[in-house]
This record gives sequence, structure tokens and C-alpha cells, in this order.
Amino acid sequence: MQKYKAIALTVLVGTALLVVPGFAQDADDNDDDDTAAAPAAAQKVTRASKDVPELILGSAADSFTVNQKDFELIAGQGYRWKITSAAGLEYKFATDFFRNVWMNQIVINDLEVHMNGAPAWLEFDKEGTMQVQFTTIRPGTYRWSVPDLADKGMKGTITIK
Repeated sequence: MQKYKAIALTVLVGTALLVVPGFAQDADDNDDDDTAAAPAAAQKVTRASKDVPELILGSAADSFTVNQKDFELIAGQGYRWKITSAAGLEYKFATDFFRNVWMNQIVINDLEVHMNGAPAWLEFDKEGTMQVQFTTIRPGTYRWSVPDLADKGMKGTITIK
């Protein structure tokens, strides 16, 4: 019986690997903007997770600044992304991007939250850093923002190529 379960699991995983790339190609209709931080063509998918440049929300001098607005990633690649609140405001980092990646975990102060679905948003009640670990699945351009502060420039895009 165990042998049949192992075979079934192998077939299921193999089928999923064949289906996901085709599914990702159909999702490219989400491309609203081709603005990006770095050319994806020069990057290759690897088995090791890569670091995304840290996103810093606010600063001691300006609560409504961000250090980078646009990010470019590759479909099928694993990533680690630090998102930091550097000012005293409450920030809600919201995006539909999280619905288009396989979320592995969120780490806050060395405490890990393992995911089985996408978070609605990340909320910072005070200064601090969250590290999000995920694998990109569906190509497209996704908008991120701090909803109540987007009109002050706290918004950008995440492009998966």
C-alpha cells in the first residue's frame, strides 16, 4: 500500500510541475506596466533562494518615503524579502502579489510563521522588520501600497517575468 502511495505522490508532483509553467504563461495578462528594477533576462532560476532588495517604509526624516518602489523577479525562483518599517507610523503593506506566489514563511524576530495561503497584508504597528520567504509562480505586474498613504508615494510594482 505504501508503494502505491509513493507512486501516486510522485505522479501528482510531476503533474503539478508540468501544469504550473503553462498556468503561469496564461496569467501574463496581468501586465499593466513593464517598469522594473533589474533586467530579468540576465537572471536564471536556481534552487537556492535569492534575496530581494530590502523595502524600507518610512525613515526618521520622512514617514512617507520608501527606498525602492519597483521590483523585478523571475517566475519559479525562490526569494527572501525583508520589509522594514523605519518610522513610527502604522503601515499596512497590501498587495495582490501574495496571491500569485507560493508563500513559504514569514519571519518576525526569528519567529517563523509557516504559510498555507497568502496573507491579506503585512501590518507594522511599530518599527521592525519582517522577512517573507516565497517562490514566484505567476508572471505579471502586481501593485503594492500602503493603502492609506499611497497618494503620498508609498506604492510601487512587483513584476514577475
